[in-house]
Amino acid sequence: MLEKENTRLKLAFIGGGNNSAVGYVHFAASQLDNKFEVVAGAFSRDHEENLATGQRWSISSERIYDCWRALIKAEKERIDAIVVLTPTPHHVEVLEALLQANIPIICEKALVTGPSEIKRVQSSYDRSKHFLAVTYNYSGYAMIRELKHLIKQGTLGVIQKIHLEMPQEGFRRPPDIAGKPAMPQAWRLKDCEVPTICLDLGVHLHHLSSYLLELEPTHTIAQFTNHSQYPNLVDDAYLLLKYPNNIRGSMWMSKTAIGHRNGLKVRVYGDQGSACWVQLNPDELELNYNDGRREVLDRAGQCQYANQFRYNRMKPGHPTGFVEAFSNLYSDIHTELLQFLSNSDEKSSYVFGVDQSSDGLNLFSAAKASVDSEQWEAISKQQ
Repeated sequence: MLEKENTRLKLAFIGGGNNSAVGYVHFAASQLDNKFEVVAGAFSRDHEENLATGQRWSISSERIYDCWRALIKAEKERIDAIVVLTPTPHHVEVLEALLQANIPIICEKALVTGPSEIKRVQSSYDRSKHFLAVTYNYSGYAMIRELKHLIKQGTLGVIQKIHLEMPQEGFRRPPDIAGKPAMPQAWRLKDCEVPTICLDLGVHLHHLSSYLLELEPTHTIAQFTNHSQYPNLVDDAYLLLKYPNNIRGSMWMSKTAIGHRNGLKVRVYGDQGSACWVQLNPDELELNYNDGRREVLDRAGQCQYANQFRYNRMKPGHPTGFVEAFSNLYSDIHTELLQFLSNSDEKSSYVFGVDQSSDGLNLFSAAKASVDSEQWEAISKQQ
């Protein structure tokens, strides 16, 4: 097995060029633990940008394609998986072509734009012969995985509440990257079957709640708002949630919360204690207990899960971050993809695909319905 774990798998990218919001992060994360090699790509519709991206990543010019369909045809037998990094509204067309070609898929979230497109994917998807992983990278953080471990072993007692938030300011104050304002991409300024903010931010919050609780919400009531200069666009969303076992929760996401670059926060409350994790301080997990004790765990502390070597590429005191969390997920995908390629049925508890994507989109579809009805709405179950 060790020999297999050391096998570098070959990837091709569709999308992810130099002008992409996520391309370089995926490239860097896939390389960090020497698990993958990017060997081909159709990185951009812009010919010059496409070539420049391939050259930057030392891809042979013969394996840089201006057409993603040409890439699929030429590279099908030469690669182990294709990473889909085009804008979300373009995913379904690419996914259908890759599923038809039986090529393993690693797809940037959100998988597609809503329940109707999920049904299109599901009509082509056969879990017995297809590999499809979606990159919900925030569950790759070491202390989020430590929190999941603590919840499962009952450290917080019976879970009663979960609150997640992801406020950003990008529609009011675009981030300055290398001296240039990073204006919103055009596709993010048009709502789809569900609001695009739910595809951009909400699917992360849904994933984290499902990952930590191992439960799906059953009902929601929501409020959608526009506070930006972009009309007819939801840029702030708040959801109240009901889960099984009398658990209650909430999700808040915003693109108009000035002062928050990316204010991801997760709070979980049980009858014996609570936990709080903030992405801007990723190596610490704050715990409070009902006897008054307070505790801050970090990677140098008494971690029972996050003390593994792969979560400690550098010694504590040098915080891990976004790319490392992404790389943890890519390592998990590597392990599961190896299992898939060797016809094993073994599954990773860290790799998620069509089912959870469907659950998340059904949640936000129900939230949209509740905005119209001004009532609690039941959330459709994944079929």
